[in-house]
Amino acid sequence: MARIRCVDERAPEVQFGPWMLAVTPPGACAGPADLDAVTGWIPATVPGTAAAALRAAGRWSEAAPEPIHDRDVWYRSRIAGAGPARLRFEGLATLAEVWLDGAPILCTRSMFEAPTVDVELGGVSELVLCFRALREELDRPAKRGRWRPRMITPGSLRHLRTSVLGFMPGWCPEIDHVGPFRPLTVGPVRPRMAAADVRSTLEGDIGHLAVRLRIDGRTDSVILACGGGEASLTEVEPGLFTGALALPGIAPWWPHTHGVPNLYPVEVRVDGARFDLGRVGFRSLTLTRPFEDGLSLAVNGVPVFCRGAVWTPPDLVGLGSDGTRTLLMRARAAGMNMLRVPGTTLYPDSDFYNLCDEFGILVWQDLMLANFDYPHADPAFASQLDCELTGFLERTQTAPSLCVLCGGSEVWQQAAMLGAPRAVWADTFCATTLPARAADLRPDLIVVPNSPSGGDLPFSPRGGCTHYFGVGAYRRPLEDARRAEPGFASECLAFANPPEPGTPGPTGPADPLWPAGIPRDRGADWDFETVRDHYVALLYGVDPAALRVEDPDRYLELGRAAVAEVMEATFAEWRRPRSPTAGGLVLMLRDLGPGAGWGVIDWTQRPKSAWYALKRAFRPVQVLLTDEGLDGLHVHVLNETAAAQDLTLRLTLCDVGGRVAARAERVLTAGPRAALTLSSAAVLGRFFDTTDSYRFGPRIHDLAHARLSDADGRVIAESFHFPGLRPVLREAVGLRAEPVATGEGPGLRISTARFACSVQVQASGVWPVESGFHLAPGSSRIVAFADAARLPRGSVRAINSSEIVEFGHDA
Repeated sequence: MARIRCVDERAPEVQFGPWMLAVTPPGACAGPADLDAVTGWIPATVPGTAAAALRAAGRWSEAAPEPIHDRDVWYRSRIAGAGPARLRFEGLATLAEVWLDGAPILCTRSMFEAPTVDVELGGVSELVLCFRALREELDRPAKRGRWRPRMITPGSLRHLRTSVLGFMPGWCPEIDHVGPFRPLTVGPVRPRMAAADVRSTLEGDIGHLAVRLRIDGRTDSVILACGGGEASLTEVEPGLFTGALALPGIAPWWPHTHGVPNLYPVEVRVDGARFDLGRVGFRSLTLTRPFEDGLSLAVNGVPVFCRGAVWTPPDLVGLGSDGTRTLLMRARAAGMNMLRVPGTTLYPDSDFYNLCDEFGILVWQDLMLANFDYPHADPAFASQLDCELTGFLERTQTAPSLCVLCGGSEVWQQAAMLGAPRAVWADTFCATTLPARAADLRPDLIVVPNSPSGGDLPFSPRGGCTHYFGVGAYRRPLEDARRAEPGFASECLAFANPPEPGTPGPTGPADPLWPAGIPRDRGADWDFETVRDHYVALLYGVDPAALRVEDPDRYLELGRAAVAEVMEATFAEWRRPRSPTAGGLVLMLRDLGPGAGWGVIDWTQRPKSAWYALKRAFRPVQVLLTDEGLDGLHVHVLNETAAAQDLTLRLTLCDVGGRVAARAERVLTAGPRAALTLSSAAVLGRFFDTTDSYRFGPRIHDLAHARLSDADGRVIAESFHFPGLRPVLREAVGLRAEPVATGEGPGLRISTARFACSVQVQASGVWPVESGFHLAPGSSRIVAFADAARLPRGSVRAINSSEIVEFGHDA
């Protein structure tokens, strides 16, 4: 059922007093009557976690997190209010007991449910919550699974409905999550509108809205209003009202890369009383080919290349939503149109989906199942999981952003990689039960059994969806991104991405805390910094191990540039018109802690070099260069917008000093939602060995540069190709930076006489709109500082430049 947001109907007037928290040995207190002897109470915030409260009291630290799961955690508060009320607990982690005035009212064993309790408030009441020690439950003997993952410990977690965050050594900080991490709300016991089922669909240009309402008491008039239309609902049985609206010419909801994410408020008037049912978007969602051939989505009939990242909570300690809007704005600014919530985390709160609706970001949602052999045959577990799934689908029922519902992360892969046959890893719940439940509540969703799944093996790259790390963890050459032909990469391109200079946390390899921030797989003799180093050597022809010791700053500088190059090159392969790949989601959006984590945004929410690379790679109007060997370079022009684009394409082949070996320019029109491909021979009108494949003589160019300009002459996209190693030898390139005013704020015009490789713009306290880009010889680019009132102090440098250009003023 959709979330009902009451407008005229009021909840009981209830006020919570200050919350207090205490920690006791497990089982030391049976209930509230034993708390008088407990000392050491500290203030707590609800919603929040015990770790956040203890940190605020100076008794816990992220740098050296102490265990909390080995103790009982108590919360208590006073409630001022009288009369019947319905308490709703949006999230309790995890083994929770609740008392009101000493009487038990709730016991729950799931972090992912939102239980409600009807109570009678007697003026001033005491509410007590206890979170029992999870460690005792984990240590209790239980039936072992058919396989045991290395990534998550202990194995007994498979029996509990709690997040595995904090239980993945090498992947995320070992922080114990305990407490009422989501809001506690109060509502009427018998609300006038008890339930609402709201479903929006799009057929052609007609939006359809179907509603079913449960209304308590005698009712004379029920009116549904949305999108400028109204309809009276009919009472089909006592208390059940149904009806529908047809809205011709409704503006559909689009992912922001392809259009406007139009939303419409839905309101019901019951005998004049107004009820807000939230906002809906009208969109259709279909597969463009069978799932077994590779997941490929079409929104409103238009194939969409889905690109983005894997989502992680913005607050790993308190599990709050502070920072969600900023992270989603960063994702949207980078051109991401999809985020995947993996089964290793937790379901985000409703604000996340509301903002994704507003920003036009598609959401791939895993169930919170990861790696384990889950006991689906256990009736208690199955009931918990069904309640969890139903609750999630009901509260997100009106979210057009939600598009993929997935049975979990790497459950099938884990078993298959350990040699188990399909009969073991293709469980009935994911293959059969999940699609049936989704069809009941959200028939508009694409259901995926697991991530990855769909091929002969779950992780086969071509079928269904895959976790593609050929380029990345497995250190394959860049060409493997094409050779593997992934259908849809629901995870890909994991690197230990160095944060920008000056980011709080470990500063580099010489810092003893640096290794703790490097992600690694348990049992492997390599980590993801080793992976990054491999591509530094491949692209630049340097020895990263020696550089790490001799010049750590240079080592990190080349590391930042290398991951950016790899990500741009990979997505260029996947977005070319003849590619079978329909999407790629980078692991991951944000770091879970300080250091060089997987995130393309660091733990302080500052973009890293990889974020800037993805922003370039994800442009809706784009030019790409791909190496086709004996067929030369191919130039691909993409237009994902609904309007035709009049463009000018220029292709230049030159050396690093700017001496032109070949150049041509062509005026073209890219139709709406269209792409075109031209060979370099077609653009130049003659033979030129653009890829250095024929080698009839010495190569006379160091780079190829494709530039795409709009009808007003503005450069909107660029692409580079290097037939050899990227030039990184430091020399004077004529780098300059001059202050200019821009529409986004103060900025710089950065120019160069010779080729400038991976130009890095660094500033104090703010971040530039662009960084890490190449500058062709004799060219310039304007870079703004959108969050600055005036030009900050900073520097511009390129990895092949001996010059460092300083700019700006002190704050």
